[in-house]
Amino acid sequence: MTRGKDLEISSSYEKPDNGLRTCIASNRKLSKFNMVRFVMDAENRPVPDLNERLPGRGLWLTADYRLINKASVKNLFAKKTRKHVHIDYDIPELLVKLMVRRCIHNLGLAKRAGHVLIGFDELKRALAQYKEGYVFSARDGGFSNRKKLFLLAKNIPILDSLTATEIGTAFGRNRVVHAFISSGGIGDSLFRDMGRLAGLRETTLAA
Repeated sequence: MTRGKDLEISSSYEKPDNGLRTCIASNRKLSKFNMVRFVMDAENRPVPDLNERLPGRGLWLTADYRLINKASVKNLFAKKTRKHVHIDYDIPELLVKLMVRRCIHNLGLAKRAGHVLIGFDELKRALAQYKEGYVFSARDGGFSNRKKLFLLAKNIPILDSLTATEIGTAFGRNRVVHAFISSGGIGDSLFRDMGRLAGLRETTLAA
């Protein structure tokens, strides 16, 4: 297990442009930090563009299950593009699956790069040593330890959008309830993705 003193700090991740975008479901202008971009494919179906690199006009939605479901049910994509848009899948459900897969993948990358500490004891040591970083706490973990985390973490964000099984999958284990990831690099990317996943999972998975 990596010790706190050996935790590497990454600065290679380029922070995204967080300019304002208009949510097609709420018509509010918001930072795209908490939004999901869609583009239309060749068959006029809305496709999530989590990397925000696909060509075509971007249609933005707040990472909120209710708003994305509204856009899907009312087919707001057709209204905005003025085209006949095909929606033949559950967009909110797909987004949750894609975002979970993305977070698990990036957690694994962070672990292999030496940016992760696993376990409650390691987490406590990291919180005593580092002033910046991100705490991962499984959404189905015990309440008592979570209460302790809020006291220990102070100003360090606690990210709790993944289950213990999902976090464990990233690290090649059955379950992991607690982990610490250094700030900068892929940690900042995970911070954004975990925030978006929290909005998507608000009504799709019991806390």
